[in-house]
Amino acid sequence: MAKSDPTRAQLQPRTGQPDPRLTRAEFDARFRLRFHDPAFAPLETEIARLAAVAWDAYDEGRKSPHTHPAGTGFADPDYDLSDEWRATHDALEQAERRQRDPATPSRILLVCASPRSEHTCPGEMSKSYRLVETVRAVITGSGVECDVLELNRLTSEYGRTIHPCKGCVSTAMPLCHWPCSCYPNHSLGQAPDWMGEIYERWTAAHGVMIVTPVHWNQAPSVLKLMMDRLVCADGGNPDPTTTHGKDPTRAKRIELDDWNYPQHLAGRAFGLVVHGDSEGVQSLRHALADWLRGMGLVDAGAPSQLDRYIGYYAPYATSHVALDDDEAVVEETRNAARALVERVAQLRGGIDEAGAELHSPRQK
Repeated sequence: MAKSDPTRAQLQPRTGQPDPRLTRAEFDARFRLRFHDPAFAPLETEIARLAAVAWDAYDEGRKSPHTHPAGTGFADPDYDLSDEWRATHDALEQAERRQRDPATPSRILLVCASPRSEHTCPGEMSKSYRLVETVRAVITGSGVECDVLELNRLTSEYGRTIHPCKGCVSTAMPLCHWPCSCYPNHSLGQAPDWMGEIYERWTAAHGVMIVTPVHWNQAPSVLKLMMDRLVCADGGNPDPTTTHGKDPTRAKRIELDDWNYPQHLAGRAFGLVVHGDSEGVQSLRHALADWLRGMGLVDAGAPSQLDRYIGYYAPYATSHVALDDDEAVVEETRNAARALVERVAQLRGGIDEAGAELHSPRQK
């Protein structure tokens, strides 16, 4: 199929949405919301000085206040890269080297995707966490390293934040950088951002298992935040200097010049445990499996993907009791973990899935 050759005018970004920029008074009022506690009242002078500094950063758009020239290995060595982005980039490269080294131990990332925690408003652990502990015991018992990522830390731990995806990929794939360069954005107060660490943990893993409840027929919001921010793993641009940061016109041209859509997490095995109490377990499991396969991860077989109801249409107040009584779902969860461990060993031993060398003619 012949490629189209759009004119420069056709590549110009479409604009026209309302401007969200705040006035100084609006900014100051919003900044002060974080000091609502009366205990801050004696510090009014200091808060005013901080507000002035924060306004200056906002007004000048100082997204990345610490930068250095990219240097060798980048398309434009003179382009000023964020020091924070560079640190994450370097950590991912190191994690990738360890992950590919056959001498390193196998490692599975275990994601607890429930926002519920006994350490905040619900006052009780989640059933997901109990199933995570079941999986962890199987993984560590098999001699495989296990890294547990608790997404409930977003709701229960001070300062933990995953900022939402800004949809750069929908302008042009090369505008979406690997790792994400949208955050931290200090000028907008969008810092810190947990995803830098999470990218490294996904990269270091040979296998990933997600244990999640169903919320309103969908993934819980804490899981969806992480999922959306992992879009850069599927086709993302590892060199922001090619787009001079976030230049959409440059990115559009690069994409049309035959972008190769690198899959940065491809080849890792995955498993899923999805549980609910009334509806949606199968559709969510299917959606998560499709998402992971779309990123190039490898299915660990039928036993590794589980969707089950625990306490079907029973009271929430006794849901943990329902899990106590459901010995079958606990053993099925163990089997999912066993299948994932086995698939990781196969992949690391050179047993790949059928069609692994085939390339899709239809990129996203």
